[in-house]
Amino acid sequence: MPAGAPGKETKKGENMTYIEQLGENAKAVKSAVAAAKPGVKNYALECIADKLRDSADTIIMANEKDLQIAADNAMPVAMRDRLMLNKDRIYAIARSIQVLIDSQDPVGLTEYGTVRPNGLRIAKTRVPLGVIGMIYESRPNVTVDAAALCLKSGNAVILRGGKEAFNSNKCLADLMREAVRGAGLPEDIIQLVEKTDRETAKELMRLQALDLLIPRGGAGLIASVVAEAKVPVIETGVGNCHIYVDQSADIEMAVSIAHNAKTSRPSVCNAAESLLVHEKIADKFLPAIAEAFKSHGVEMRCCERSLRILPGAVPASEDDYAAEFLDFVISVKIVEDTQQAIAHIAEYGTNHSEAIVTNDLKNAEKFTSEVDAAAVYVNASTRFTDGGEFGCGAEIGIATGKASVRGPMGLNELTTVKYIVNGQGQIR
Repeated sequence: MPAGAPGKETKKGENMTYIEQLGENAKAVKSAVAAAKPGVKNYALECIADKLRDSADTIIMANEKDLQIAADNAMPVAMRDRLMLNKDRIYAIARSIQVLIDSQDPVGLTEYGTVRPNGLRIAKTRVPLGVIGMIYESRPNVTVDAAALCLKSGNAVILRGGKEAFNSNKCLADLMREAVRGAGLPEDIIQLVEKTDRETAKELMRLQALDLLIPRGGAGLIASVVAEAKVPVIETGVGNCHIYVDQSADIEMAVSIAHNAKTSRPSVCNAAESLLVHEKIADKFLPAIAEAFKSHGVEMRCCERSLRILPGAVPASEDDYAAEFLDFVISVKIVEDTQQAIAHIAEYGTNHSEAIVTNDLKNAEKFTSEVDAAAVYVNASTRFTDGGEFGCGAEIGIATGKASVRGPMGLNELTTVKYIVNGQGQIR
């Protein structure tokens, strides 16, 4: 049966909406995946990886349909890069599943244990969340990443990708469902919402069967989910990331970092969108980075002072400093000192990833202590904000809030805790 097929029935099926039925399907199987032994889950993940490699040509054919629609609708090239799957990328996705297989299973781990004076034995133990919903845009690899992470952490998942990747997502979801079924787990631990209209997405945001909803995409999507959801939400992904070049920075290093952070993959959330430059180094640094940016045709949107140094650049608007361009565009502003750079980031940043390039230890310490973000870098590219790069395996998104998790959301972040208390008749 196709992923998330609306025809599947329960006793109440005829009275349910499509989304409610997906929720019932997930609730019916969440105990099976929660109770699955690590070996069973790892075998299912191996089956998924094998299925993806074996079906690469089928996946590419489905993806080509999405790419053709994107081209017909004049989707920007950088966004089409997010959408594109080729054999190398499919094999890379399969390899990331192997990393997940090799990762420690968090379910059942005891984080803390104590014996109280009255003899009670208390253990703080990791357990699955239950049913996770995922709303995301453009990137079909997220379909596999999210499903694999949820499976390994013992959760059922309902996936709602963007319409621009529908054919790719459906193909991937169908293959994964077939793989987990062959591994002896219920296929409904992975379901894809096959309706891409706005009302269906809003209904998913209110689905009480969800224990957690994770939005991943642009600022508009995430703001909409946070505002409209009636279930717990983890805010992820919006990345107006800054590179601040301090007056003591090594020019060659600063150019290398800024160029990598902007151009290596501009359509992702850890790419740099804003460039702040100390006034005492601007005359040397700005022409050097402008020359480096030429190879990728990066459009620099500059403040009045930087326009005097780069007269051919585009004047920046106020909105540009708050923008997540996800393209070969970057805003530029000259600042008087580190404090002004920090203030600019506080006003326009999105608490994702921020970097300083400096040889001044005092300024580095000031920046790392005062900048509020999930990841703060000294002399390194923001492009490293990623679960794999941080050594914690695959991640389902970069959490930018503070209430619960923050930074790359891996296996541990998809579980919660349960206190297991053993006694011998104690009463209070």
